[in-house]
Amino acid sequence: MSQDKPKPTDIDGRDLWFGVAAARYNGSLVDSLLERVRRTLRDAKVPADHIKVVRVPGSAEVPYAAHMLAMTGEYDCVIALGVVVAGDTPHHEVIAASTASALQESALRSEVPLINGIVVTLDQAQAEARCRGALDRGAEFAKAALEMALHRIELGERLDQIAAEEKAQKDGADPFAQN
Repeated sequence: MSQDKPKPTDIDGRDLWFGVAAARYNGSLVDSLLERVRRTLRDAKVPADHIKVVRVPGSAEVPYAAHMLAMTGEYDCVIALGVVVAGDTPHHEVIAASTASALQESALRSEVPLINGIVVTLDQAQAEARCRGALDRGAEFAKAALEMALHRIELGERLDQIAAEEKAQKDGADPFAQN
């Protein structure tokens, strides 16, 4: 596992809005992730009422809730939280692959960043280390969300500017053109 984490950025989050879709399965571990996400967002001055949390049964359901949050257009970034621990079957691999794919597809479709905070581990000790220990994946997910929220705003504004320029150019080129 890589420990080559990005350097923290100092982001003022008071004007940012976040959605969080969090699984109830492996609830105490997910609750730890969620608490660390909330703490990190609070430390960045994100008001509590700018964070909407939706709880779902398990990690397999997280992408649906995350997608729906993203599609509202109300959030600058959505964080998906879950914990999947390997068992006697390869079911954890199915959940890991399908949720990662669904979250990425949703981010591209909705144009809202979705942070994949579904922790997949081989055993309970790994899950504990990532959710409650020094690895602190919850804080990492929140920091990524803060940064991506700013990118969404900046790049979204630029795309709006490009669209307006293209429309003005089109309108100026042929004033009789019908839309």
